[in-house]
Amino acid sequence: MKRLLWLGVGLAVGALVVRKLTQKANEFTPTGIATSLSQSAGGLVESMRGFVDDVRDGMTERQEQISQAFAEGELFDDGLTEFDQDGREGNR
Repeated sequence: MKRLLWLGVGLAVGALVVRKLTQKANEFTPTGIATSLSQSAGGLVESMRGFVDDVRDGMTERQEQISQAFAEGELFDDGLTEFDQDGREGNR
């Protein structure tokens, strides 16, 4: 009875090892490499979309600040006072 139990455990472990090795070997086939690249590219595209959305949100917020200052007739402080009119860094 013990032998049968250990035979079953050995078969189960062997099947798991073979399955994992097969999956790992498939990662190095042309199809596996293409799938991996596709998933990586998809992640990059999502990251870029998130970045673009963040930039757009920042632009919208800044535009609202500028519009509010203009509507109130105030000078908008853009934090660039250390630059002169030519766009170069001024003397400190």
